[in-house]
Amino acid sequence: MTAPIVLRAARWLDIDAGEVRSPAVVVVDGDRITAVNPALPPAGATELDLGDVTLLPGLMDMELNFLIGGPETPTGLPLPMHGVQDDPAYRTLRGTINARTTLRAGFTTVRNLGLMVKTGGYLLDVALQRAIDQGWAEGPRIIAAGHAVTPYGGHLDPTVFQRLAPGVMPLSIGEGIANGVGQVRECVRYQIRHGAKVIKVSASGGVMSHSTGPGAQQYSDEELAAIADEAHRADIRVAAHAVGDRAIRACVRAGIDCIEHGFLASDDTLTLMADHGTFLVSTTYLTDAMDIARAAPELRKKAAVVFPQARAMLPKAIAAGVRIACGTDAPAVPHGHNAKELIALVSRGMTPVQALRAATVTSAELVDLDHELGRLKAGYLADIIAVPGDPSQDITRTEDVRFVMKDGLVHRDDRSSPTRTEHTWQAAS
Repeated sequence: MTAPIVLRAARWLDIDAGEVRSPAVVVVDGDRITAVNPALPPAGATELDLGDVTLLPGLMDMELNFLIGGPETPTGLPLPMHGVQDDPAYRTLRGTINARTTLRAGFTTVRNLGLMVKTGGYLLDVALQRAIDQGWAEGPRIIAAGHAVTPYGGHLDPTVFQRLAPGVMPLSIGEGIANGVGQVRECVRYQIRHGAKVIKVSASGGVMSHSTGPGAQQYSDEELAAIADEAHRADIRVAAHAVGDRAIRACVRAGIDCIEHGFLASDDTLTLMADHGTFLVSTTYLTDAMDIARAAPELRKKAAVVFPQARAMLPKAIAAGVRIACGTDAPAVPHGHNAKELIALVSRGMTPVQALRAATVTSAELVDLDHELGRLKAGYLADIIAVPGDPSQDITRTEDVRFVMKDGLVHRDDRSSPTRTEHTWQAAS
């Protein structure tokens, strides 16, 4: 049996109290936290003295896609023709690199929200999640969506997204293309059948695609209700790509759990979201920093109109009390730069503690794991990171992660060898 581990540090974040406390002594046994600041460490424990850092719960990113983006696309945008150039094996291998990069950045839980490519119906994000869970690859805990559910001509239809000629890349229901109530039900069932733990739906047009305008609703009210019903009967939650106000309202009325982006939400719609408890993953940093220089002129024109409205929307959502979880839409933001989203949330009006809550307890609530994740608390999974300074005062500290533990296993420890302290506690004689 592995000995318990005692993590010592100068400070730790009590996320419920919204305070950084000193000192920090966290006891980990197996994959769980068993005590915070106990009177005595357990006998036989191994101590890791992390020094002048603050311990935080592992951070969470509620919208990204590991299967696209990477070192060959440093600007954050996926290569224009990745959908027809990258075979599933290559895409999955790329995903392992992006997953490791994200874990080392301090993000220990993510939602991988939907592919836009032909894979023969294989759910590659589910395969990556299984490989990580089994210890074959290093990465965060993944809540995988499989293929996004999208109609013909929808934002996530690769034929439109990548401007393919008819017949170049035929797609099936297994790969997310579904029209009408019957097909969307079948499509949701397919994703769940093959391991999806969240359903992603394209409910409106988008900014960086050649589909309908970003404000247009792409599925009917009846189709959206069918998607939500089919997923919820399997205890699976639904995330909707929804930029336009009408589509957002339709998603809320249909019972969809989470709105991705929500850029054009009106004040009344934000109030509706708050009243229904609908989550928002605003992906706000990309509206500041996404490099769209290589995008088509018409897409750059859309971004010039929509992004300023998106930046103005988020402070209103914060004030309205909408439940906001952290998400980047990486690789729109390069993998490993996920903490930029927390900095952007603060720039939009959150306090640093509120931004940290968005990336911990609120995200944990969104994936229905708030009883196990998002807190440094006895009984919770041992997802623990360390950053220098006090992130409750300076949120930029979250960009400088020095230590990462997930499920009780250390994945990053930047202490230099001469000052590294590890020893085994002995039982008192």
